[in-house]
Amino acid sequence: MEIILLQDIPNLGSKNDIVTVRNGYARNYLIPKGMAISATESAKKVIAENIKQQAFKEAKIKASAEELARKMEGIKLTIGAKTSSTGKIFGSVNTIQIAEALAEKGFEIDRKNIMLPEDQIKEVGNYTAEVKLHREVKVKIDFEVVSE
Repeated sequence: MEIILLQDIPNLGSKNDIVTVRNGYARNYLIPKGMAISATESAKKVIAENIKQQAFKEAKIKASAEELARKMEGIKLTIGAKTSSTGKIFGSVNTIQIAEALAEKGFEIDRKNIMLPEDQIKEVGNYTAEVKLHREVKVKIDFEVVSE
């Protein structure tokens, strides 16, 4: 029996895939649980249209992320931290401070999308963080940690 998957199912397929399974598996498990629908001609047309619309939306989101990446290139951030006389920071610099510094420059980026070269930065110096704007669009941001 041909079915259209409504969600990702391990070892079977991903969302919107048309797969062939045994009749009992489809009728007794997948369809009643809302994981799949029968692959009729009208259902196939609806899924094809949904895939086309989703691809258009995805392209639009990626284009806006690429535009934001072009604006963010070349930004140099300065983050102040309290330090000892040897240059060690009391505490650490993490993604929260970088997100706040980007917000001051006019870029609202979620801190979960910022990756640091180390988990925490504990010394004064120059570093590079990577900001993930889209699963295919990443931009590197240079920042300097200075003593306050």
